[in-house]
Order: sequence, then C-alpha cells, then structure tokens
Amino acid sequence: MTNVLIIGNGGREHSLARKLNQSSRVDKIFVMPGNAGTKEIATNVEMDILNFEEVAAFAKRNKIEMTFVGPERPLVQGIVDFFNKKSLAIFGPNKRAAQLEGSKVYAKKVMKDCKIPTAEFATFTESKKAYNYIRDCDFPLVIKAEGLAAGKGVIVTNNINEAQNAVKRIMDDKEFGNAGDKIVIEEYLEGEEASIMVFSDGRTYYPMVSAQDHKQIGEGDKGPNTGGMGAYAPTPLIENEILRKVKGKILNPLFNYLKENKITFKGILFVGLMVKKGEPKVLEFNVRFGDPEAQVVLPLLKNDLLTVANKVVKGRLDEIKLQWKKEKALAVILASGGYPVKYQKGKQINGINKFENLSNPFIIQAGTKYENNKILTAGGRVLAVVATGNSYQEVYDLCYENIEKIDFEDLYYRRDIGHRIKGVKLIKNE
Repeated sequence: MTNVLIIGNGGREHSLARKLNQSSRVDKIFVMPGNAGTKEIATNVEMDILNFEEVAAFAKRNKIEMTFVGPERPLVQGIVDFFNKKSLAIFGPNKRAAQLEGSKVYAKKVMKDCKIPTAEFATFTESKKAYNYIRDCDFPLVIKAEGLAAGKGVIVTNNINEAQNAVKRIMDDKEFGNAGDKIVIEEYLEGEEASIMVFSDGRTYYPMVSAQDHKQIGEGDKGPNTGGMGAYAPTPLIENEILRKVKGKILNPLFNYLKENKITFKGILFVGLMVKKGEPKVLEFNVRFGDPEAQVVLPLLKNDLLTVANKVVKGRLDEIKLQWKKEKALAVILASGGYPVKYQKGKQINGINKFENLSNPFIIQAGTKYENNKILTAGGRVLAVVATGNSYQEVYDLCYENIEKIDFEDLYYRRDIGHRIKGVKLIKNE
C-alpha cells in the first residue's frame, strides 16, 4: 500500500484525490492544502506549497511514495528538480520543461521553431512599443501577460482603445504582477476550442480523451475569460482525422524538439487548441492537468492512476496501454456572483450532503473551506456538479437536474455547458 501527496487546493486536486481514492494500491492520501471536499476523502495539510524544503520534509516524514503536483506555479519554480535531488518520486515536468507554461514568449518561440500551427504574434517588454504596434493591427486582437496569471492574463480586445487599455492593465498597472513584465500580442483565432491532455514519460506519449472547456463567463460564450465554467469529454470535434493532425503537426514536432534540446518532459502536457475547417492550431501549452478538464477526463480513465504515474516517472510508459470508458462526462461549475472580477467569500454552502448517497452525479469542490462545522465559499469557482453516462444528453440532464440541490448566496452558473454538441437540448430552450 502506498501513501500519496497531492499539492493544490482546487477542483483539479479534488478530482485527483477522488481518482486515487478508488485505487486499491493507495493507502493514505494527503492534500496540501486541500479544500472542504478533499477533507472528506484525504488528510488536508496546511503548508506553504512553495516552500519546497518543508514540503519535501513532509513527504519523507510521511513515507510519501508519489507526489502529484496540481497547479502550475510549483512546477514552474522547480519543485520537481528539488524532489529529484532528494530522491523523492514526483509526478510532473521539471523546471526547464515547465517553461512551456511559465513563459508564453518561450512557448511561442518553440512553436515557431517547430513550425507548429499557432496564431501570428509579437512580443514586447515596453508598453510604448506595444501601443504603437497595436495601431497597425486588425481586430479582434489577443493580449497576453507573459507569465503566470492564474488563467486570467488573456484579454480579447475588439478595438484600439480596448487593446491599449489591456496593455496598460498588464504592463503599466501591473494587474497581474511580474507576469506582465512582458506581453504577447497575437492574432485572434476563430473556430471552436478543444483541449487534449497527454501523458509523457520523456520517451513515449499517450493522448487522453479530448475535452472542451467553456471559458467565458456568459452563456453563448460571451463576456470575459474565466478559469473555466464547465467542460465535457470527449468532444466530437476531435475526430480521428483531426487527432492525426494534432499528433503529426503538433505533438511529434514538439516532443522531438524537447528531446533534441535534452529537455525530458515527464508528466502532463495540456494542449489548448482552436479548430477551424478541420485544421487545429495551438492556443497554449500547459504542463499539468487542466481545470475543469480533469473533472471530466479522469472519471473516464479505466487505468489505475498511480500505476500510470509510476510508469511516467520511471520512463516506462510504453509498458502499459491506456484504457477509456465508452462514456461521456460533463461538469458544470457553480461560481460566486461577480466572478471573475469581484466576488465575496465566506458564504455558507448548503446541499452538498444531498449528494452523499449518489454515485452519479457527484460533487467536486474547488473554492471551498471547512470552518465551524460549515462548508463555506473560498474562491470564485466554488464547486462542480459532474455526471457520467452513455450519452451527452444524459450527462447534461443529470447535471442540471441536480444543480438545484446546491445553494449559496449569489450562486451563478452557465446553463449551456455542452451547447456546441449537436442534438443536445438545453434546459433554457424548453
């Protein structure tokens, strides 16, 4: 039996804990710092996850045989390198590999060098030069903070005023801190979004089932970007021919480039795609499970996750074959009113106990905390209602029929998660 540690406190980490809790090989699960949901199936540990010395000491003290890193910041700052020096097993890419997410400028340079299809772009370190560049651009235009901005450093602009205001917010006002020291300005790609997460052991890679996130706050994909308001998997958008192109034009060139440059990528590569007329282009690379993509992809994985992680870390992924349920999964995020701008925390959440005797749908908690025998909101994206089933309509209906069991002040959710799936009847149209 194995003790495992999960680093992070969101819905992705609750999803990982839930998946690992189903493993016959796992004894104890620790989540650092965790949330009110992980508290029910694991032991939450209050600790600064960026204090690698303390985290590693905890792992040794508690005989942790595998550490899973949920969020990107510890990866970008080198937690994997630190653990490797301590001979501690950890699932995730090292600091060099993690720059694919940590630096948008670096990621775009790699895409350009590899001839990976992506948006045309320019990078800037001075706001004045960015302002001048924008005057000659066509719109819409995408302005991105170069570094990590918790999924909020991407602003779609429709005219010169909006674009220059975005540059001001990022570079001059430092809305995202040091993440805005550099920016990427790129063309707006039209089409339909999808994402594919990939297991890689540095030699072999296996794509997972595809997913489609819904990033905009408003129904019909309107309004500002969020961390994700819901997702479903698999998406019919990524049929076999497009997957072949993703492998041939994106994954193979990227992994060959990494090998040639002696960058060993072990862990999860997340590929954000825009697909138009059957042609995929890369929006972004991330280096960890997506959120909320993990909530819908992990329930479909038949394999024992700990076994897969061990093969990845040991460079022996080719010894197993990934197996997937022939089902669909859908997740609807329940957010705090005002998210992603201003929202209140500390609101009591009612109704989670109504899911205790249900295996499907189920609750994945994200921005929650347990205090004074109550579950309270502690973030913008509070929790997700997740369902699996044999059809998209079944999982859509299961989620939305059960959302009303949950209640907290200023609760907000989109009613159209999965609206691009042909044939799905949405509740708002009934």
